[in-house]
Amino acid sequence: MRRFEFFTKDSFFYIIICSESGSVKDKKIRKGKFIFNKKMIICSIILFVIIGLFCLYKFLLLPQIKLTGGSSITVSYKEKYKEKGYKAYHFNKNITKNVKVKGSVNTEKLGEYKVTYSVKSGMFKNKVVRVVKVRDITKPKLSVNKEDVYICPGADFVPEKVTAEDNYDGDISDKVKTVISKNKDLVTYSVTDKSGNKREIKKKIIYKDVEKPNIVLNGADVVNAYLGEAYNDLGVTVTDNCDGDVQNKVKVSGGVDSNTLGEYTVNYEVSDKDNNTNSISRKVIVKERKGIVYLTFDDGPNSGTTNVILDILKEEGVKATFFVTNKGPDELIKREFDEGHTVALHTASHDYSIVYASDESYFNDLSIVQNRVKNITGVESKIVRFPGGSSNTVSRRYSSGIMSRLTTELLNRGYKYYDWNISSGDAGETTDPNVIFSNVVNNLRQNRENMVLMHDIKTYTRDALRRIIQWGKNNGYTFENITMDTEMVTQKVNN
Repeated sequence: MRRFEFFTKDSFFYIIICSESGSVKDKKIRKGKFIFNKKMIICSIILFVIIGLFCLYKFLLLPQIKLTGGSSITVSYKEKYKEKGYKAYHFNKNITKNVKVKGSVNTEKLGEYKVTYSVKSGMFKNKVVRVVKVRDITKPKLSVNKEDVYICPGADFVPEKVTAEDNYDGDISDKVKTVISKNKDLVTYSVTDKSGNKREIKKKIIYKDVEKPNIVLNGADVVNAYLGEAYNDLGVTVTDNCDGDVQNKVKVSGGVDSNTLGEYTVNYEVSDKDNNTNSISRKVIVKERKGIVYLTFDDGPNSGTTNVILDILKEEGVKATFFVTNKGPDELIKREFDEGHTVALHTASHDYSIVYASDESYFNDLSIVQNRVKNITGVESKIVRFPGGSSNTVSRRYSSGIMSRLTTELLNRGYKYYDWNISSGDAGETTDPNVIFSNVVNNLRQNRENMVLMHDIKTYTRDALRRIIQWGKNNGYTFENITMDTEMVTQKVNN
């Protein structure tokens, strides 16, 4: 019977095979730096058996859960978390419907969240965990026009105003960096949030004038001229982004024959040095000067009345004049202007003791309402109506002779003031819309300009307006708004 012996020498191990008689059949079968003994072999076998049993239990006997997307996923801050999905099997049988999911993910807060998936099949149970990492991985947003930048040849590039918003950090506009290339032909705007997410926009800088000159009509786009009277065109104002003043390059075509009734078109065209061309036109209507009605409204604007009056005027195709105060909504003044009506100046306070305390006090009050109108419309109005009219005597209580001084000084300062020759009676004489209607239509005359005093803060004026307009149209009257070219209608100054 053979026997085996192991021994080591010089860091090698040797296997000796001996016969029954003890003779050595072979030696130095293999070299190695490990020494094996009987205990080690037995322990190794036991370990392999344990591992095998564990794998058998883990991967064969236990139900298996497979997570779609893996056991660790990352979602962006504030991004809606959606379950990626899962499947479960036991001995090749699909038991996904038995899986129970526990755990929630709050994407409103950075961090790591655990979602547990568990399933039971017979006497065996298993569970797996998915780690969901909520991170700020979204790049900030840069608000800037992405088109190339064109600037005038020879001009210096001025960086645009760029704002930056981050989903986690909020407004980070102060972190925006602007870099202009050495050749000054490229600009880069970039911003990085606290999490290291970076956004950048590159734009070419092109030194070329591609912008048309700006051309604006002086006055309205539709104006009236009167038969037999000379037509004086108000012209246009022109500026160019690169050339500056190009007023002398305006070309005017089309004409107006004020001796012939009809509609005419005046065209204006201008080109800059780079042949960028712009144009605009004005319609001129030549008609007979008779039966003109100026509907004027004081003391507004006022919600509930002014807005309805504007609706009526729009529906009837009529323009009017609003002498405004410092009260009422800005949006109604803006609407008056946008819809082609004249926004004129009345008074900021409408307090006689303030307005007529002195010349200086009057102009201070006027300046307040003038600034309001300019801030809303962008236009500096110089059309005025005195509180109480230029003929008022209440001003005597506060300053003797003030109306004589103010009427002269207003004109010296380039203003025009307008009283009225028809009163609707809505300032205190009546609250009846029928009486207001009669007061207006019974005093209209074909041979003059009819300046009608009304108040757009009165409900009864609102209710009488449409009838007044329709009666005027049916009886040959035309309606216009006051402009700086309108002849002043004034009363006798009594102070």
